[in-house]
Amino acid sequence: MTSVREAAPSAPVPEHGPQDPVQPPAKPMSWAMLSRALAVPLILGLVCFLPAVIAAQPGSGVRDTAYWLQLVLTCYAGARLATMVLSTRRRLLQGVFWMFVYIAMGVAPFAQAVIGQTPTPMVGPRSDLVTAVALILVGCAAFDLGALLASRRPLRRRTAARSGSGPATAHRVRLRLLVVLAFAASGYYILKLGGPAVFFTSRQEISASVAASGVASGQSNVGSAFLKGFGTVPALLGLLFYTRRLVTSRRARRSPSTVLVWCALLVLNVVVNNPVSNARYWFLTVLVSFLFTAFPSSAAMYRSVLAMGVVGALVLFPYADRFRYDSAGYRPVDSSSVFEPLATKDYDQTVMFANTITWIDTRSHTYGRQLAGSALFFVPRSVWSGKPEDTGVRVGQWMGMNMTNLSAPLWTEIWVDFGAPGMTGAFALIGYAAARTDRRYARAVSRDGPGSVLAIAAPLIAGYSFILLRGPLLQAVGKQAIAALCLLLITGFRSRSGRRSP
Repeated sequence: MTSVREAAPSAPVPEHGPQDPVQPPAKPMSWAMLSRALAVPLILGLVCFLPAVIAAQPGSGVRDTAYWLQLVLTCYAGARLATMVLSTRRRLLQGVFWMFVYIAMGVAPFAQAVIGQTPTPMVGPRSDLVTAVALILVGCAAFDLGALLASRRPLRRRTAARSGSGPATAHRVRLRLLVVLAFAASGYYILKLGGPAVFFTSRQEISASVAASGVASGQSNVGSAFLKGFGTVPALLGLLFYTRRLVTSRRARRSPSTVLVWCALLVLNVVVNNPVSNARYWFLTVLVSFLFTAFPSSAAMYRSVLAMGVVGALVLFPYADRFRYDSAGYRPVDSSSVFEPLATKDYDQTVMFANTITWIDTRSHTYGRQLAGSALFFVPRSVWSGKPEDTGVRVGQWMGMNMTNLSAPLWTEIWVDFGAPGMTGAFALIGYAAARTDRRYARAVSRDGPGSVLAIAAPLIAGYSFILLRGPLLQAVGKQAIAALCLLLITGFRSRSGRRSP
C-alpha cells in the first residue's frame, strides 16, 4: 500500500467543479530498492537465459548469418524491454513496442531458426531472410534513435494554456452522446448477428452471421468492417472514459447514475468485446487499454503488463485461438516442447517479411500505393476498382497459399512502399512520436482531470499497437479511424475561466 503524493507545479483542472478532486498518482517508495533486486535476474532472464534455453532445443535449424542476426535481435530487444520494465517512468507506447518486438520478432523467430520450422513456408533464398532480419534491426535502432532525440527535447508548455485554454477533455454532453451511440451501434450489431448468444460461440460463427446479414459482399468488406467497428469501438471508448472518471473522481464514485452507466457499459463490452467472438489481438487491445486506464498511476500494473505479457505470449497466446473455429473445425496443437508452437503457429512476421522481399524482387516497390490503400480503407472496391489488397493477402496469393490471412508487420508495409531509407526514417519518426506521447501521457495522468482525452487515447494506442505492428495495415486502420473520429467528436478545451470551447 503506497499513497505518497507527487508534487505538481499546477493544480489539476476538475471536470465537475472545484469539489471534484482528482486523485494524484501513487508513487511506490520501495521501487528503487525493488528495481535493484529485480534488475539483474530480469536482464539475465530476457537477454541470456531464455535465448540460451531456446538455442539448446533440438532441431534442424542452420546456424548461419540469419541465425546469428536473429540472436542479436532477440538479445537487443530483450535488453530494451528490460529497460522499459525497470524504468522509473511509465512508457506505455515504447514498452508495448519492445514487448512486441521481443516476442514476435525476437524469441519466436529465434525458436523457428533453431527448430527449423516456420508457420508459413519461405519461398525465396536464405539471403532474403538475412535481409529481413537485418532490416528489422535497422528499424529498431531507428526507433531508439527517434526516442532518444525526443528525450533530449524538453516538453514545452501547452500553447493552448498560453492562449487561455486548458488540456483536451471530453465534453460532458458529447460524452453522453457517445455512450448513446455505443448502445445504439452495439445493439444494432447484436441484433444484426442474431442476438447475444452468437457472441459466445466462435469467430467462425460470427463471420458466418456477418455474411448472412448481407452487409458484406464478395468484392468488398467495407460494410462488415464498419458494422464490427462501430459495434465494438464506441462501447470500449465509453467504458474507458467512465472508468477513468470513477478512478479519479470521488464525486463520480458517489453518483449512482455514473456507476450504473459504467456497469451497463461493462456488460455491453462483455458481449461485443469478449475473447470468444473477437480476434486475439483486438482482445489484447481491450485488455491492455482497460488495465492502463483503470490503474493510470500504478507502476506495478505497468510492469506486470510488460513482464506477464511475455509469459502469456509464449505460453498462452499460441493456444488462445480455441474460439476461432467451432468444435468441428478446431485442431489442438500437439507439441513436445513449449517452444514448438512458436515455430508452427501465429508468429510468421519475420518469414513473411522475407517472402515480401522475394515478392518485391519480382516487381518493384509500390511507392506509396499500399499505404494509400490503407489510408482510404473506407472506399469500396466498386468505386476504386484498382484498390490495393492487404499486403499479407497479396503476398500470400503470389505464394499460392490457400489461407492468405497472413501478417505484414509495420516494417514490411513501409519497406514495400519506400524501401530501406523510407523505413528507417519512418521508424525514427515513430520512435520520436512514441516517446513524446509517453511523456505527455505521464503529465496528463497527474495533472489533467477525469475527462482527459490523452489519458484515454494513449492506453488505447498502446493496446492497438499490437495490431498495427503485426499488420496488415488495411485490416488495422478501420477501428483506429473510428476511434479517432469518436475522440475528435467528443473533445473540447476548458478555458482558464472554466468555460469550454467547442
